[in-house]
Amino acid sequence: MNDIRNVKLSSLGDSNYVKPLRMHYTQNGIEKTWDLIKIHDSVSILIYNTTRKVLIFVKQFRPAVYFASIPEYDRQMIIETSKYPPECGITLELCAGIVDKNLALEEVARIEVLEECGYDIPVSNLERIISYRSGIGVCGDNQTIFYAEVTDNMKVGKGGGNLEEGELIEVVEMTVPQAKEYINKGTVLSPGGFIFALLWFFQNKSTL
Repeated sequence: MNDIRNVKLSSLGDSNYVKPLRMHYTQNGIEKTWDLIKIHDSVSILIYNTTRKVLIFVKQFRPAVYFASIPEYDRQMIIETSKYPPECGITLELCAGIVDKNLALEEVARIEVLEECGYDIPVSNLERIISYRSGIGVCGDNQTIFYAEVTDNMKVGKGGGNLEEGELIEVVEMTVPQAKEYINKGTVLSPGGFIFALLWFFQNKSTL
């Protein structure tokens, strides 16, 4: 995962995932514009293994996080990975995926848990925590967080993501004390939904 080379930037052409737009509107008689991005909605799943009492997360390289870690003055078309190590873009997250198929959100979540973490769970194991709007300044996509309890008996594969789609994911297990220590660091390479889901878990599910 850390073997990142030949990092280059280019202008964005046609994309299946990101579509930049400009909205024109009138508010209180004043004409305005706003630049925004159309992206897919998504689901994420907070997984707790009750057999070994560990939370299941994923690690992966996020190009956007890596790019944002580079100072503005040094964002050249070719990035020196010797100067800016790939670890700057490796995040700890919930198991997650975009909603790009005509399936119920619970079914999308079930598939992601199987692909990324290797657990085959019934849809009935999924508890919806919340749906909310993310990136409200640029995209406003709908994200839904689920909670799922699993056992070692449900483990049918090693996970790691969909190789056909180029995913390279590392499954990470943490005890509840380890997860609490992680989010108390002050600065973490994790999205806000991850932090919210953990705080929800600590309040509603954890007795530690």
